[in-house]
Amino acid sequence: MLDTLESWIVLFNDKWYLMLIFILVGAGLWFSFNTGFIQVRTVKEIFRLFKVRERNPNDDEEDTTTPNKKKGVSSFQAFAMSTASRVGIGNLAGVAIAIKTGGPGAVFWMWVIAIIGASSAFIESTLAQVYKVKDGQAFRGGPAYYMEKALNARWLGVVFAVLIMITYGFVFNSVQANTVTAAFSDLFTIEPITMGIILAVITMITIFGGVQRIAKVSATVVPIMALAYIGIALYIVAVNYTQIPAVFSSIIMNAFGWEEAVGGGIGAAIMNGIKRGLFSNEAGMGSAPNAAATATVSHPVKQGIIQSFGVFVDTLLVCSSTAFIILFSGAHLSTETDGIQLTQVALASQIGPWAEYFIAFAIFLFAFTSLIGNYYYGQSNIEFITKKKGWLLTYRIVVVAMVLVGSVAKISLVWNLADTFMGFMAFINLIAILLLGKVAFKVLEDYNRQRKAGKEPVFYADSIPGLKNTECWERKKA
Repeated sequence: MLDTLESWIVLFNDKWYLMLIFILVGAGLWFSFNTGFIQVRTVKEIFRLFKVRERNPNDDEEDTTTPNKKKGVSSFQAFAMSTASRVGIGNLAGVAIAIKTGGPGAVFWMWVIAIIGASSAFIESTLAQVYKVKDGQAFRGGPAYYMEKALNARWLGVVFAVLIMITYGFVFNSVQANTVTAAFSDLFTIEPITMGIILAVITMITIFGGVQRIAKVSATVVPIMALAYIGIALYIVAVNYTQIPAVFSSIIMNAFGWEEAVGGGIGAAIMNGIKRGLFSNEAGMGSAPNAAATATVSHPVKQGIIQSFGVFVDTLLVCSSTAFIILFSGAHLSTETDGIQLTQVALASQIGPWAEYFIAFAIFLFAFTSLIGNYYYGQSNIEFITKKKGWLLTYRIVVVAMVLVGSVAKISLVWNLADTFMGFMAFINLIAILLLGKVAFKVLEDYNRQRKAGKEPVFYADSIPGLKNTECWERKKA
């Protein structure tokens, strides 16, 4: 029965993703041209923004030196929280699956979707900031909020909220748990259910601590683990520098079908590259805006720029690291293993048996931060639908239960379900941000105008005529 269900899901995904690809690329190009390719031209600005001490324009003056010091979420913490969700199983196992089924050319299409999609990430995160709401001393927001406030379509916001809860809280967290189990079961002979219980307990302790604990854990763990992983990949590239031309040639030739890809030519390369790229960097899906909205900033564009950079960190750095580790080793051609085991075998062939333990440890940390980041996306949307605490408690219990279920589930079924729900989320969010793109363009014009005047940009809703339902950006009356 499960095999029949999976075959139907695969067939649906193959047809569905053809349409989604056109929308993703079309939206990304539209936003890129209308923002002057902001995802490329603001690289220097990103590092300046990380250093700026921020406050919301309506913070009381006495709080400006240490705004929301105890309870707020900084720009970097919001970035780390979204990156925690982005940088996870998709970067280590997903890339391996893409290369195994779509050939080296899939890597090229992951790069393409990241560069184009980063503009969509800018738009959705800027909109999330514009339409965020107060949540005690912090903020919350995301696609469901701008669908209600800007499109006057609460029903659509509710649909999206339910989808993101299922996709991230349940399905994606099952994927994370499933891959951790696979990495540990062979290496340490740990029973899947045992690993699932360990993950579930640690996740439960963290998520009951609230958004501030999630943000602090993410800001600590993600940079350390990502830098270590990228460093090892760079070492492997340096050691195998003579193979660099051949590896890049293989990626390009496979990408355009000039050489048959492992999984069946250009179609497999494009489909797998885009699916795994979207799963990993989440550009345009409507997930990262939920983290972006939590940040305390003086202008919405600041978090939009930072979140677009997160797409590059995820795909061009971390995903590429996995791709190079596998391609330089040749493991995708010489072994029948797939997913995280392929990454483990590839790395072990380059730096020794201890690499398998490093990958297992990396997977655990990446998966853990993804679990808590994914959880928060669902929490934010539960709070959009209802204020009743009982629903949030129920959601937390189900999230923990799905970690256990994912630990023992069939891996291919879990990944294919993730693709299905991810596609639905992306479709709804892309339509919304295409309709609201003009708002983000005007907010960006306001930011550019202030930067050209040598000012530190500060945003107020009345800067844009007709802008409504932006409670966090209304100018205080004297």
